[in-house]
Amino acid sequence: MDVALAWDEAGWERLAPHVGRRRLPVWDCTAGLVVGGESALMIEAGSTLREGAELRTQARRILGGGRRVTHLALTHPHFDHVLGAAAFAGVELYGAVGLDTLLARGRDELRDSAVRHGVPLDAAAEAADLLVHPHHMVCGEWTLDLGGGVQVLLANVGPGHSGHDMAVLVPGTDSSPEIVFCGDLVEESGEPQAGSDAVPSRWPAALDRLLDLGGDDALYVPGHGAVVNAEFVRAQRATLAARFGVS
Repeated sequence: MDVALAWDEAGWERLAPHVGRRRLPVWDCTAGLVVGGESALMIEAGSTLREGAELRTQARRILGGGRRVTHLALTHPHFDHVLGAAAFAGVELYGAVGLDTLLARGRDELRDSAVRHGVPLDAAAEAADLLVHPHHMVCGEWTLDLGGGVQVLLANVGPGHSGHDMAVLVPGTDSSPEIVFCGDLVEESGEPQAGSDAVPSRWPAALDRLLDLGGDDALYVPGHGAVVNAEFVRAQRATLAARFGVS
């Protein structure tokens, strides 16, 4: 099957020949997929095991040839991004340093947060009970080689939206720009949400780090909403700095 057609038929938005993303229903959470010559990275796992399994199945359709997702990156520890992780059996799982401890201690809180936002209790409880923890903790930066000349950079850029924010940079090529998966440090479909685990004093600095990673010409993929540019990220930084009274 033609690669572009495979992205379209799976319901994904293609951002580059080897990069796409899917806006999941209900909470409009973005999942990403980066395809290398040998391996494939999924970014985010969805809000339930069913949603995670759907992402896994769609990725297999895009990859073709019996290939599957081999790596999974979680940008931060909120239910709509992590509770589907157990659906990706056998993958190498990455998160910001400390995420493993937080998830181990916070299963009940994740379950309860999912239920408060409308996930059925049985689905939330099952996903929380089976939740898997990251195997690899990213302290600064971590380069993944997916084969075929495709590399991605995992960068611990937080705290900000949460205490454990990680971004994913897909370097540009001759035919595609740099692409930065921002997690919920950037939101386009609504005002950025600052829950009890947010660190407002550090959020603007986290956005500066995103801009340093991607530069002026990158595509910035928010945790929720349409793909944006550097100007949007700078404007959101200014808004957050004013909102929280920080520079």
